[in-house]
Amino acid sequence: MVTVRTFLVVAATRNWELHQMDVHNAFLHGDLNEEVYMKMPPGFNSMAPGKVCRLRKSLYGLKQAPRCWFAKLVGALKQYGFQQSYSDYSLFTLQRGSLQLNVLVYVDDLIISGNDGDSIKTFKQYLSSCFHMKDLGVLKYFLGLEVARSSIGIFLCQRKYALDIISEVGLLGGKPIGSPLDPNHRLSLATGTLLSDPECYRRLVGRLIYLSVTRPDLSYSVHILAQFMQNPRQDHWDAALRVVHYLKGNPGQGILLRADCDLQLYGWCDFDWASCPLTRRSLTGWFIQLGNSPISRKTKKQHTVSRSSAEAEYRSMASTLCELQWLKGLLKCLGIVHSRPMKVYCDSQAALHIAANPVFHERTKHIEVDCHFVRDAILRNILVTSYVPTYAQLADIFTKALGKQQIDYFLGKLGARNPYAPP
Repeated sequence: MVTVRTFLVVAATRNWELHQMDVHNAFLHGDLNEEVYMKMPPGFNSMAPGKVCRLRKSLYGLKQAPRCWFAKLVGALKQYGFQQSYSDYSLFTLQRGSLQLNVLVYVDDLIISGNDGDSIKTFKQYLSSCFHMKDLGVLKYFLGLEVARSSIGIFLCQRKYALDIISEVGLLGGKPIGSPLDPNHRLSLATGTLLSDPECYRRLVGRLIYLSVTRPDLSYSVHILAQFMQNPRQDHWDAALRVVHYLKGNPGQGILLRADCDLQLYGWCDFDWASCPLTRRSLTGWFIQLGNSPISRKTKKQHTVSRSSAEAEYRSMASTLCELQWLKGLLKCLGIVHSRPMKVYCDSQAALHIAANPVFHERTKHIEVDCHFVRDAILRNILVTSYVPTYAQLADIFTKALGKQQIDYFLGKLGARNPYAPP
Protein backbone atom coordinates (compact mmCIF):
# COMPACT_ATOMS: atom_id res chain seq x y z
CA MET A 1 0.00 0.00 0.00
CA VAL A 2 2.97 2.34 0.47
CA THR A 3 3.84 1.76 -3.19
CA VAL A 4 0.24 2.46 -4.19
CA ARG A 5 0.19 5.78 -2.33
CA THR A 6 3.60 6.79 -3.72
CA PHE A 7 2.51 5.82 -7.24
CA LEU A 8 -0.61 8.00 -6.96
CA VAL A 9 1.25 11.00 -5.50
CA VAL A 10 3.68 11.02 -8.44
CA ALA A 11 0.78 10.76 -10.92
CA ALA A 12 -1.09 13.61 -9.19
CA THR A 13 1.97 15.87 -9.05
CA ARG A 14 2.88 15.37 -12.70
CA ASN A 15 -0.75 15.41 -13.87
CA TRP A 16 -0.53 11.97 -15.45
CA GLU A 17 -3.55 9.95 -16.47
CA LEU A 18 -4.57 7.02 -14.27
CA HIS A 19 -6.32 3.98 -15.72
CA GLN A 20 -7.27 0.57 -14.37
CA MET A 21 -7.53 -2.85 -16.00
CA ASP A 22 -8.62 -6.24 -14.73
CA VAL A 23 -7.71 -9.71 -15.99
CA HIS A 24 -10.45 -12.29 -16.44
CA ASN A 25 -9.53 -15.67 -14.90
CA ALA A 26 -5.95 -14.55 -14.37
CA PHE A 27 -4.62 -17.84 -12.93
CA LEU A 28 -5.75 -19.76 -16.01
CA HIS A 29 -3.21 -17.87 -18.14
CA GLY A 30 -0.17 -19.27 -16.36
CA ASP A 31 2.06 -21.92 -17.92
CA LEU A 32 2.65 -24.90 -15.62
CA ASN A 33 6.24 -26.18 -15.58
CA GLU A 34 5.88 -28.82 -12.85
CA GLU A 35 4.35 -32.24 -13.46
CA VAL A 36 0.97 -32.13 -11.69
CA TYR A 37 -1.88 -34.66 -11.88
CA MET A 38 -5.50 -34.34 -10.81
CA LYS A 39 -8.45 -36.65 -10.35
CA MET A 40 -11.19 -36.76 -12.96
CA PRO A 41 -13.75 -33.99 -12.32
CA PRO A 42 -17.17 -35.13 -11.01
CA GLY A 43 -19.49 -36.09 -13.85
CA PHE A 44 -16.70 -36.80 -16.30
CA ASN A 45 -17.14 -40.25 -17.87
CA SER A 46 -13.69 -41.64 -18.55
CA MET A 47 -13.21 -44.43 -21.07
CA ALA A 48 -10.35 -45.77 -18.95
CA PRO A 49 -11.18 -46.26 -15.25
CA GLY A 50 -8.40 -45.53 -12.80
CA LYS A 51 -6.79 -42.88 -14.99
CA VAL A 52 -5.95 -39.32 -13.93
CA CYS A 53 -5.46 -36.04 -15.79
CA ARG A 54 -2.09 -34.38 -16.28
CA LEU A 55 -2.37 -30.60 -16.14
CA ARG A 56 -0.87 -28.61 -19.00
CA LYS A 57 -2.01 -25.21 -17.65
CA SER A 58 -2.40 -23.84 -14.14
CA LEU A 59 -5.77 -23.93 -12.39
CA TYR A 60 -7.29 -22.09 -9.47
CA GLY A 61 -6.46 -23.92 -6.27
CA LEU A 62 -2.90 -24.87 -7.23
CA LYS A 63 -0.14 -23.49 -5.05
CA GLN A 64 1.84 -22.77 -8.22
CA ALA A 65 -0.99 -20.79 -9.88
CA PRO A 66 -0.20 -17.26 -8.56
CA ARG A 67 3.50 -17.56 -9.38
CA CYS A 68 2.78 -18.99 -12.83
CA TRP A 69 0.40 -16.14 -13.63
CA PHE A 70 2.80 -13.46 -12.43
CA ALA A 71 5.65 -14.97 -14.45
CA LYS A 72 3.43 -14.89 -17.55
CA LEU A 73 2.52 -11.24 -16.94
CA VAL A 74 6.13 -10.22 -16.28
CA GLY A 75 7.17 -11.83 -19.57
CA ALA A 76 4.51 -9.91 -21.49
CA LEU A 77 5.47 -6.58 -19.87
CA LYS A 78 9.19 -7.06 -20.43
CA GLN A 79 8.56 -7.98 -24.05
CA TYR A 80 6.83 -4.62 -24.47
CA GLY A 81 9.89 -2.88 -23.02
CA PHE A 82 9.07 -2.47 -19.33
CA GLN A 83 11.64 -2.85 -16.58
CA GLN A 84 10.80 -4.47 -13.26
CA SER A 85 11.63 -2.43 -10.17
CA TYR A 86 14.00 -3.95 -7.63
CA SER A 87 12.40 -1.86 -4.87
CA ASP A 88 8.97 -3.43 -5.48
CA TYR A 89 8.62 -6.32 -7.90
CA SER A 90 5.02 -5.38 -8.64
CA LEU A 91 6.08 -2.04 -10.19
CA PHE A 92 7.05 -1.82 -13.87
CA THR A 93 8.35 1.27 -15.67
CA LEU A 94 8.94 2.16 -19.32
CA GLN A 95 10.96 5.14 -20.56
CA ARG A 96 11.44 5.89 -24.25
CA GLY A 97 12.70 9.38 -24.83
CA SER A 98 10.08 11.72 -23.38
CA LEU A 99 7.53 8.90 -22.98
CA GLN A 100 7.04 7.39 -19.53
CA LEU A 101 4.60 4.63 -18.60
CA ASN A 102 4.21 3.01 -15.19
CA VAL A 103 2.27 -0.13 -14.28
CA LEU A 104 1.46 -1.30 -10.75
CA VAL A 105 0.19 -4.87 -10.38
CA TYR A 106 -1.84 -6.46 -7.59
CA VAL A 107 -2.65 -10.06 -8.60
CA ASP A 108 -5.06 -9.42 -11.49
CA ASP A 109 -5.63 -5.67 -11.01
CA LEU A 110 -3.42 -3.20 -12.86
CA ILE A 111 -3.05 0.56 -12.45
CA ILE A 112 -1.54 2.29 -15.47
CA SER A 113 -0.20 5.83 -15.49
CA GLY A 114 1.78 7.82 -18.02
CA ASN A 115 2.38 11.17 -19.65
CA ASP A 116 0.83 10.29 -23.02
CA GLY A 117 -2.80 9.20 -23.46
CA ASP A 118 -2.28 7.65 -26.91
CA SER A 119 0.59 5.51 -25.64
CA ILE A 120 -1.58 4.29 -22.75
CA LYS A 121 -4.31 3.35 -25.23
CA THR A 122 -1.81 1.44 -27.40
CA PHE A 123 -0.47 -0.40 -24.34
CA LYS A 124 -4.00 -1.38 -23.30
CA GLN A 125 -4.57 -2.88 -26.74
CA TYR A 126 -1.34 -4.85 -26.40
CA LEU A 127 -2.44 -6.27 -23.05
CA SER A 128 -5.83 -7.21 -24.49
CA SER A 129 -4.08 -9.12 -27.27
CA CYS A 130 -2.04 -11.09 -24.70
CA PHE A 131 -4.76 -11.78 -22.10
CA HIS A 132 -8.52 -11.59 -21.68
CA MET A 133 -8.65 -8.09 -20.18
CA LYS A 134 -11.40 -5.81 -18.93
CA ASP A 135 -10.80 -2.09 -19.33
CA LEU A 136 -12.21 -0.31 -16.27
CA GLY A 137 -11.33 3.15 -17.58
CA VAL A 138 -10.20 5.96 -15.31
CA LEU A 139 -9.14 4.81 -11.83
CA LYS A 140 -12.00 5.22 -9.35
CA TYR A 141 -12.08 2.12 -7.14
CA PHE A 142 -9.07 -0.08 -6.38
CA LEU A 143 -8.86 -2.86 -3.77
CA GLY A 144 -11.61 -1.27 -1.71
CA LEU A 145 -10.05 2.21 -1.95
CA GLU A 146 -12.34 4.91 -3.30
CA VAL A 147 -10.32 7.25 -5.52
CA ALA A 148 -11.53 10.79 -6.27
CA ARG A 149 -9.40 13.18 -8.31
CA SER A 150 -9.53 16.96 -8.68
CA SER A 151 -7.17 19.84 -9.38
CA ILE A 152 -6.14 19.77 -5.71
CA GLY A 153 -4.97 16.15 -5.84
CA ILE A 154 -6.19 12.60 -5.26
CA PHE A 155 -8.41 11.76 -2.30
CA LEU A 156 -8.41 8.20 -0.96
CA CYS A 157 -10.99 6.87 1.46
CA GLN A 158 -12.81 3.67 2.43
CA ARG A 159 -16.21 5.08 3.34
CA LYS A 160 -18.22 2.08 2.10
CA TYR A 161 -15.86 -0.31 3.85
CA ALA A 162 -16.12 1.64 7.12
CA LEU A 163 -19.93 1.68 6.94
CA ASP A 164 -19.92 -2.08 6.33
CA ILE A 165 -17.86 -2.56 9.52
CA ILE A 166 -20.23 -0.39 11.55
CA SER A 167 -23.26 -2.21 10.13
CA GLU A 168 -21.80 -5.67 10.75
CA VAL A 169 -21.37 -5.06 14.49
CA GLY A 170 -24.80 -3.43 14.70
CA LEU A 171 -23.69 0.08 15.65
CA LEU A 172 -25.22 2.14 12.83
CA GLY A 173 -27.36 3.80 15.49
CA GLY A 174 -24.54 4.03 18.00
CA LYS A 175 -23.23 7.21 19.57
CA PRO A 176 -19.97 8.61 18.11
CA ILE A 177 -16.89 8.92 20.34
CA GLY A 178 -14.13 11.50 19.92
CA SER A 179 -11.12 9.17 20.27
CA PRO A 180 -10.57 5.54 19.18
CA LEU A 181 -8.89 4.39 22.39
CA ASP A 182 -8.96 5.43 26.03
CA PRO A 183 -5.73 7.40 26.72
CA ASN A 184 -5.40 5.60 30.07
CA HIS A 185 -6.06 2.09 28.78
CA ARG A 186 -4.34 -0.94 30.35
CA LEU A 187 -5.39 -3.58 27.84
CA SER A 188 -2.18 -5.58 28.19
CA LEU A 189 -3.02 -6.22 31.85
CA ALA A 190 -6.72 -6.98 31.29
CA THR A 191 -8.08 -9.82 33.44
CA GLY A 192 -11.69 -9.98 32.24
CA THR A 193 -13.44 -13.12 31.05
CA LEU A 194 -12.28 -14.75 27.84
CA LEU A 195 -14.59 -14.40 24.86
CA SER A 196 -16.56 -17.56 24.14
CA ASP A 197 -16.35 -16.86 20.40
CA PRO A 198 -13.02 -15.14 19.62
CA GLU A 199 -13.70 -15.38 15.87
CA CYS A 200 -15.84 -12.23 15.87
CA TYR A 201 -13.04 -10.27 17.56
CA ARG A 202 -10.45 -11.52 15.06
CA ARG A 203 -12.69 -10.65 12.14
CA LEU A 204 -13.36 -7.14 13.42
CA VAL A 205 -9.70 -6.39 14.13
CA GLY A 206 -8.71 -7.83 10.76
CA ARG A 207 -11.11 -5.47 9.02
CA LEU A 208 -9.83 -2.54 11.07
CA ILE A 209 -6.28 -3.38 10.00
CA TYR A 210 -7.26 -2.96 6.35
CA LEU A 211 -9.25 0.18 7.11
CA SER A 212 -6.12 1.79 8.57
CA VAL A 213 -4.72 1.99 5.01
CA THR A 214 -6.45 5.37 4.68
CA ARG A 215 -6.94 6.08 8.38
CA PRO A 216 -3.66 7.07 10.11
CA ASP A 217 -5.61 7.80 13.29
CA LEU A 218 -6.32 4.07 13.70
CA SER A 219 -2.70 2.87 13.49
CA TYR A 220 -1.98 2.85 17.22
CA SER A 221 -5.39 1.43 18.19
CA VAL A 222 -5.13 -1.41 15.68
CA HIS A 223 -1.58 -2.16 16.81
CA ILE A 224 -2.76 -2.58 20.41
CA LEU A 225 -5.87 -4.63 19.58
CA ALA A 226 -4.01 -6.97 17.21
CA GLN A 227 -1.85 -8.24 20.09
CA PHE A 228 -4.75 -10.15 21.64
CA MET A 229 -5.93 -12.23 18.69
CA GLN A 230 -5.08 -15.52 20.39
CA ASN A 231 -7.06 -15.09 23.61
CA PRO A 232 -9.21 -11.94 23.44
CA ARG A 233 -11.05 -10.91 26.60
CA GLN A 234 -14.18 -8.89 27.17
CA ASP A 235 -12.09 -5.76 27.81
CA HIS A 236 -10.46 -6.14 24.40
CA TRP A 237 -13.82 -6.57 22.69
CA ASP A 238 -15.14 -3.43 24.39
CA ALA A 239 -12.06 -1.52 23.23
CA ALA A 240 -12.61 -2.74 19.65
CA LEU A 241 -16.24 -1.58 19.81
CA ARG A 242 -15.02 1.81 20.99
CA VAL A 243 -13.00 2.08 17.75
CA VAL A 244 -16.20 1.37 15.79
CA HIS A 245 -18.02 4.08 17.75
CA TYR A 246 -15.18 6.43 16.77
CA LEU A 247 -15.65 5.46 13.10
CA LYS A 248 -19.33 6.30 13.41
CA GLY A 249 -18.43 9.97 13.77
CA ASN A 250 -16.40 10.21 10.54
CA PRO A 251 -16.74 7.16 8.25
CA GLY A 252 -15.80 9.16 5.16
CA GLN A 253 -12.44 10.38 6.42
CA GLY A 254 -9.47 9.65 4.19
CA ILE A 255 -6.13 11.05 3.04
CA LEU A 256 -5.40 13.70 0.43
CA LEU A 257 -2.44 13.17 -1.91
CA ARG A 258 -1.80 16.72 -3.02
CA ALA A 259 -0.84 17.78 -6.54
CA ASP A 260 1.27 20.73 -5.31
CA CYS A 261 4.05 18.44 -4.06
CA ASP A 262 7.81 19.13 -4.16
CA LEU A 263 8.51 15.36 -4.33
CA GLN A 264 10.97 15.55 -1.43
CA LEU A 265 10.96 13.01 1.40
CA TYR A 266 10.39 14.09 5.00
CA GLY A 267 10.38 11.70 7.97
CA TRP A 268 9.03 12.05 11.51
CA CYS A 269 10.07 9.52 14.16
CA ASP A 270 8.91 9.07 17.74
CA PHE A 271 8.87 6.42 20.46
CA ASP A 272 7.16 5.41 23.67
CA TRP A 273 9.81 4.11 26.04
CA ALA A 274 9.11 0.76 27.75
CA SER A 275 5.42 1.11 26.90
CA CYS A 276 4.65 -2.62 27.05
CA PRO A 277 4.06 -3.53 30.74
CA LEU A 278 4.72 -7.22 30.03
CA THR A 279 7.96 -7.13 28.01
CA ARG A 280 9.12 -3.55 28.77
CA ARG A 281 9.89 -3.09 25.09
CA SER A 282 9.49 0.36 23.57
CA LEU A 283 7.17 1.34 20.76
CA THR A 284 8.45 2.82 17.49
CA GLY A 285 6.30 5.16 15.47
CA TRP A 286 7.28 6.92 12.26
CA PHE A 287 5.54 8.87 9.55
CA ILE A 288 6.87 9.79 6.09
CA GLN A 289 5.61 12.45 3.71
CA LEU A 290 6.36 12.96 0.04
CA GLY A 291 6.10 16.71 -0.09
CA ASN A 292 2.98 17.30 1.99
CA SER A 293 1.30 14.00 1.12
CA PRO A 294 1.28 11.05 3.58
CA ILE A 295 2.70 7.90 1.98
CA SER A 296 4.11 5.70 4.75
CA ARG A 297 3.72 5.16 8.50
CA LYS A 298 4.39 2.47 11.06
CA THR A 299 3.55 1.58 14.63
CA LYS A 300 5.64 -1.34 15.83
CA LYS A 301 7.07 -2.72 19.04
CA GLN A 302 10.86 -2.75 19.09
CA HIS A 303 12.64 -6.12 19.02
CA THR A 304 14.82 -5.51 22.07
CA VAL A 305 14.55 -3.73 25.40
CA SER A 306 16.10 -0.24 25.36
CA ARG A 307 18.00 0.81 28.45
CA SER A 308 17.29 4.51 27.96
CA SER A 309 14.80 6.73 26.19
CA ALA A 310 17.62 8.07 23.99
CA GLU A 311 18.39 4.55 22.80
CA ALA A 312 14.72 3.87 22.03
CA GLU A 313 14.50 7.08 19.98
CA TYR A 314 17.74 6.26 18.17
CA ARG A 315 16.37 2.86 17.18
CA SER A 316 13.22 4.57 15.94
CA MET A 317 15.36 6.91 13.85
CA ALA A 318 17.21 3.93 12.35
CA SER A 319 13.92 2.28 11.35
CA THR A 320 12.77 5.53 9.74
CA LEU A 321 15.98 5.77 7.74
CA CYS A 322 15.49 2.22 6.42
CA GLU A 323 12.08 3.19 5.06
CA LEU A 324 13.38 6.47 3.63
CA GLN A 325 16.16 4.72 1.74
CA TRP A 326 13.72 2.20 0.30
CA LEU A 327 11.36 4.97 -0.77
CA LYS A 328 14.26 6.83 -2.38
CA GLY A 329 14.98 3.78 -4.54
CA LEU A 330 11.29 3.37 -5.37
CA LEU A 331 11.03 7.00 -6.48
CA LYS A 332 14.15 6.59 -8.63
CA CYS A 333 12.33 3.85 -10.55
CA LEU A 334 9.51 6.34 -11.15
CA GLY A 335 11.98 8.85 -12.61
CA ILE A 336 12.44 11.01 -9.50
CA VAL A 337 16.04 11.47 -8.32
CA HIS A 338 16.74 12.99 -4.91
CA SER A 339 19.80 15.20 -5.01
CA ARG A 340 19.11 16.86 -1.68
CA PRO A 341 19.43 15.00 1.65
CA MET A 342 16.28 13.63 3.24
CA LYS A 343 15.10 15.37 6.42
CA VAL A 344 14.06 13.57 9.61
CA TYR A 345 12.36 15.34 12.51
CA CYS A 346 12.95 14.04 16.04
CA ASP A 347 11.92 15.36 19.46
CA SER A 348 14.80 13.80 21.42
CA GLN A 349 17.89 15.96 21.77
CA ALA A 350 19.87 13.02 23.18
CA ALA A 351 19.15 10.83 20.14
CA LEU A 352 20.13 13.66 17.80
CA HIS A 353 23.47 14.02 19.61
CA ILE A 354 24.12 10.27 19.39
CA ALA A 355 23.45 10.36 15.66
CA ALA A 356 25.64 13.40 15.02
CA ASN A 357 28.59 12.84 17.37
CA PRO A 358 30.86 9.76 17.09
CA VAL A 359 31.46 9.63 20.84
CA PHE A 360 31.78 6.27 22.61
CA HIS A 361 30.51 6.31 26.18
CA GLU A 362 28.37 4.40 28.64
CA ARG A 363 25.05 5.38 27.00
CA THR A 364 26.00 4.15 23.54
CA LYS A 365 28.34 1.18 23.91
CA HIS A 366 25.50 -1.35 24.22
CA ILE A 367 23.64 -0.15 21.11
CA GLU A 368 23.95 -2.59 18.21
CA VAL A 369 26.29 -1.62 15.42
CA ASP A 370 23.56 -1.79 12.77
CA CYS A 371 21.79 1.18 14.38
CA HIS A 372 24.80 3.40 13.78
CA PHE A 373 24.21 3.49 10.03
CA VAL A 374 22.17 6.61 10.86
CA ARG A 375 25.46 8.33 11.68
CA ASP A 376 26.98 7.12 8.40
CA ALA A 377 24.01 8.48 6.44
CA ILE A 378 24.46 11.89 8.08
CA LEU A 379 28.17 11.95 7.25
CA ARG A 380 27.44 11.04 3.61
CA ASN A 381 24.87 13.85 3.42
CA ILE A 382 22.02 11.41 2.72
CA LEU A 383 20.16 12.42 5.86
CA VAL A 384 19.65 15.63 7.80
CA THR A 385 18.17 15.52 11.30
CA SER A 386 16.21 18.35 12.89
CA TYR A 387 14.73 18.88 16.32
CA VAL A 388 10.99 19.38 16.65
CA PRO A 389 9.08 20.05 19.90
CA THR A 390 7.04 17.16 21.25
CA TYR A 391 3.73 18.97 20.78
CA ALA A 392 4.50 19.35 17.04
CA GLN A 393 5.82 15.79 16.52
CA LEU A 394 3.49 14.29 13.90
CA ALA A 395 4.54 10.73 14.73
CA ASP A 396 3.23 11.14 18.28
CA ILE A 397 -0.19 9.87 17.18
CA PHE A 398 1.39 6.51 16.24
CA THR A 399 2.94 5.79 19.64
CA LYS A 400 0.20 6.50 22.20
CA ALA A 401 -3.53 6.97 22.68
CA LEU A 402 -4.45 10.65 22.50
CA GLY A 403 -7.51 12.73 23.31
CA LYS A 404 -9.90 14.23 20.77
CA GLN A 405 -8.30 17.67 20.69
CA GLN A 406 -4.83 16.27 20.00
CA ILE A 407 -6.16 13.81 17.39
CA ASP A 408 -7.95 16.58 15.49
CA TYR A 409 -4.78 18.70 15.51
CA PHE A 410 -2.57 15.92 14.19
CA LEU A 411 -5.05 14.75 11.55
CA GLY A 412 -5.00 18.20 9.99
CA LYS A 413 -1.19 18.00 9.78
CA LEU A 414 -1.17 14.40 8.50
CA GLY A 415 -3.18 15.19 5.39
CA ALA A 416 -6.41 13.53 6.59
CA ARG A 417 -9.62 14.98 5.17
CA ASN A 418 -13.35 14.32 5.51
CA PRO A 419 -15.24 15.80 2.53
CA TYR A 420 -18.52 14.38 3.87
CA ALA A 421 -18.36 16.43 7.06
CA PRO A 422 -20.47 19.60 7.19
CA PRO A 423 -18.47 22.80 6.57
